[in-house]
Amino acid sequence: MTTPPVCDYEGSDYQTSFWEQGGRQYEDRAEAIALKRLLPARGELLLELGAGAGRNTPRYTGYERIVLLDYSRTQLQQARARLGNSPRFIYVAADIYKLPFIDGLFDGATMIRTLHHMAEAPRALAQVRRVLQPGAVFILEYANKLNLKAILRYWLGKQSWSPFSREPVEFEKLNFDFHPAAIREWLAALSFTIQKVLTVSHLRVGLLKRALPAGLLAGLDGLLQPTGALLQVSPSVFVRAQLPGTSAAARPANLLDFFRCPECGAGPLQDQGEALLCTGCGKKWGVHDGIYDFREALIV
Repeated sequence: MTTPPVCDYEGSDYQTSFWEQGGRQYEDRAEAIALKRLLPARGELLLELGAGAGRNTPRYTGYERIVLLDYSRTQLQQARARLGNSPRFIYVAADIYKLPFIDGLFDGATMIRTLHHMAEAPRALAQVRRVLQPGAVFILEYANKLNLKAILRYWLGKQSWSPFSREPVEFEKLNFDFHPAAIREWLAALSFTIQKVLTVSHLRVGLLKRALPAGLLAGLDGLLQPTGALLQVSPSVFVRAQLPGTSAAARPANLLDFFRCPECGAGPLQDQGEALLCTGCGKKWGVHDGIYDFREALIV
């Protein structure tokens, strides 16, 4: 099966240029409010999909261990420099379409500002479903096609695509907006039950961001977020979903037993120092500077 294209932030200064110097303080604080409302009070092992440089990782205080997964090694290097070498954090470079983990490993997962890069979103969500335990909580953020700006532009004839149709729209290469109804259908098909919906970044308007302090805007946004239970017309939507059941399976004690080969699915992998060997297909996967790299097999 052909793997869909990947949006690669390798070598990017995204954390600095977009978040720290790009005037996104309001959005960052609004997202922090949403996450605080949605995160479980406690958990054991969280998978942070699209972790980037670890912007949100310190907010997952209730989880004992966190796996930061991103396709970009440089983003993970920045996260490691920010968060340190604590055994609480595990850094994994991998493709979301081919997650290198055994089935039913995690009791929680987050995917924030990541799904909008997925050309085949249902396929990516199916991988998330595979690695979650029964009863696991999944917090998903997605870029909303049905946002108020898109609706107004469509009605005024300044936009060709309809925000009301359910198919994703690719507004830039590997940047997609999704219809809320489509997200609900995809999650339901994977047996997720949606517990809570918050709408975020209602006030993402340049004039307002220049005129009002970020903290005030985020506070106002926090007041509006619960309206997501009734209507989703903001540019960003957060969903808390949960799988049925309760996990009774014991998690492997050995970190290396968390992994399986992303190519053939075999596991466990054998530790060879700077590489992990798959005995099923013979491929080796690199381990460099504390980062497990499952993007491309080593040439041996």
